[in-house]
Amino acid sequence: MKQQQARIGIVTVSDRASRGDYEDRGGPAVAAYLKEVLTSDHMVVTRVVPDEQPVIEDVLRELCDAQQCCLVITTGGTGPAPRDMTPEATEAVCERMMPGFGELMRAVSLQKVPTAILSRQTAGVRGGALIINLPGQPKAIAECLDAVFPAVPYCVDLIGGPYLVTNEARVRAFRPPSAIVSKGSGGAS
Repeated sequence: MKQQQARIGIVTVSDRASRGDYEDRGGPAVAAYLKEVLTSDHMVVTRVVPDEQPVIEDVLRELCDAQQCCLVITTGGTGPAPRDMTPEATEAVCERMMPGFGELMRAVSLQKVPTAILSRQTAGVRGGALIINLPGQPKAIAECLDAVFPAVPYCVDLIGGPYLVTNEARVRAFRPPSAIVSKGSGGAS
């Protein structure tokens, strides 16, 4: 049985990048991370949007509902500045919030910089999609994803998404023994 291709959304939230004033570095950093870590078949759908809550909400809905992404990763808009609205947009579109993701990302980042406590990253579930908010800096993106990605494939399993397989030399996904299937079987049990 052929494994289902995973669709993964990447949303860069930045006024300057959306206007073309600034090169988007966050979205490409997320895409490069996924290429390095995921060995299962996947396709990336990217968007660059301004720091405007209604626009962010619309693109999150589009990626989850119309594009059928099982995972949507945002980068940017998680700080305390007045225009940083990514967490609010995420909370507005999700049915369930997953606060452990933000807690772990801040704990990991706090080991690197004291300003990590200013970050408001969060995560939540909308239908069959896990949405994760990341900071905008490429180095912080990799650090945060390294921390939370071991739990991502199993979370995607639990919400009905495709079976994501990781490069275990890079990131070892955790699944309880009862949830592990062979690579060719096409889905979680």
